[in-house]
Amino acid sequence: MTTVEDAVQPAQRPAAPTGTPLLDLAGITKAFPGCLANDDISFAIMPGEIHALLGENGAGKSTLVKIIYGVLKPDRGELRWNGQAVHVAGPSAARNLGIGMVFQHFSLFEAMTVLENVSLALEGEPLSALRERLLKLSESYGLPLDPDRHVHDLSVGERQRIEIVRCLLQNPKLLILDEPTSVLTPQEVERMFETLHKLSAEGCAILYISHKLDEVKALCDTATILRGGRKVAECDPKRESARSLAELMIGEKVSPPSRPERTVEAKERLVVSGLTAASDSEFGVDLKDIGFSVSGGEILGIAGIAGNGQTELMSVLTGETLVPAAGAITIDGEEVGAQGPAPRRALGAAFVPEERNGHGAVPALSLSDNAFLTAFRRLGLVRNGLIADAPTKSYAEQVIGDFDVRTTGPAAEAGSLSGGNLQKFIVGREILQDPGVLVISQPTWGVDAGAAASIHQALLDLAARGTAVLVISQDLDEIFTVCDRIAVISEGTLSDSRPVGEVTIEQIGLLMGGLHGLEGEGKPHG
Repeated sequence: MTTVEDAVQPAQRPAAPTGTPLLDLAGITKAFPGCLANDDISFAIMPGEIHALLGENGAGKSTLVKIIYGVLKPDRGELRWNGQAVHVAGPSAARNLGIGMVFQHFSLFEAMTVLENVSLALEGEPLSALRERLLKLSESYGLPLDPDRHVHDLSVGERQRIEIVRCLLQNPKLLILDEPTSVLTPQEVERMFETLHKLSAEGCAILYISHKLDEVKALCDTATILRGGRKVAECDPKRESARSLAELMIGEKVSPPSRPERTVEAKERLVVSGLTAASDSEFGVDLKDIGFSVSGGEILGIAGIAGNGQTELMSVLTGETLVPAAGAITIDGEEVGAQGPAPRRALGAAFVPEERNGHGAVPALSLSDNAFLTAFRRLGLVRNGLIADAPTKSYAEQVIGDFDVRTTGPAAEAGSLSGGNLQKFIVGREILQDPGVLVISQPTWGVDAGAAASIHQALLDLAARGTAVLVISQDLDEIFTVCDRIAVISEGTLSDSRPVGEVTIEQIGLLMGGLHGLEGEGKPHG
């Protein structure tokens, strides 16, 4: 089996960087009410070094890189740039120093076009010249973008492409990347890593944040590991295993998910047949004759690069977009194509969308209120027309406890959680309703290795109880870990599904890139 590490291993790594650090952090400390986010953190990044920053959700990584980028000010400690103490007053000052950052949570204006968003970080450059540079760079890095599309029409993955390209256009001396490969096929990961190694050889330092530990092992020279806001280790990731890195991050043993004994039922619980639907967006992807079925006890994975119809498919499956042919979608034999989300949930379906904030959860509402929003019918959380406060709070507490959501409690606002912890809460909220059908998009996007393993285990356990589970994911490792069969969506068309043991990651990656058919060399995965 070819691993991610094999695929992205360069022919020759540059020599270890030496000399004066490009960036030196000394005793960085940052506290928020009730939380010490960064506690006396010190480490250095050398010119040309590819340096990983690792930690579980809530470990303090996001706070630290926001300090480096000038979004936050440290309470104590010092930043030194090329040996000189600096005060980074804001992102503009960081960019003037030569620091570029790709955020996991996007800093984009939805009402503006791709080109307009990019231009905000490159003040003074004529739009015509910037358009040409954007098209050339995005194409050369395998991250195609249409400069004239509005951000509100783009998928999560396409928005991440804007962040990456915008940052590279600034020719940074230090490039901070937060989960940059979540939208890429294995072939595109290889191409991006070649680009990052070239940047490194030219002296650009890279601070790389990722929960894909095989990528970290393949790419990075050094890893700094945070836990609970403190630096707990610094190591050479090439000398570690993915499991040992994960255990350094969470402070305990990590076990891969176990596959409980389960029987795939003859009964097809979710059936999609001849599904054709036009996208609601002018620049979206139309669905063309989509067909598949998922039986009780089975997990079907749908892979694909962002922007190939996943958003439209999810919208149709949840009932947010209706289709004229009621029989195009059935849940436990009931035709639901022309019905909205509520009737589908009444039949026992549950859904986890890819976008956490504003779609999967309302950031300004408490966790209790967010738990109520999708569970009140199934769990009877309404009494005499009013919200039953005690059962609702109890359910939120159960989700928090069972899925290890790091928060102050059910009264905390959803928007106060880190991205990974909010993801755990949303996934847990749906799984603990014990649905007959679960449709989940990007289940572990932005969560750490320990949390990803827990979510994967929860999906496997749910299927073992007879649930039909559909996983839509861009993470091929995830699909091969939990799914029984896999299909690929490309340009709105779905391939035939195949058992995961009969296909390779490379074959699936080619399908994701638009190559039709599963012919090709390589041993099956597993």
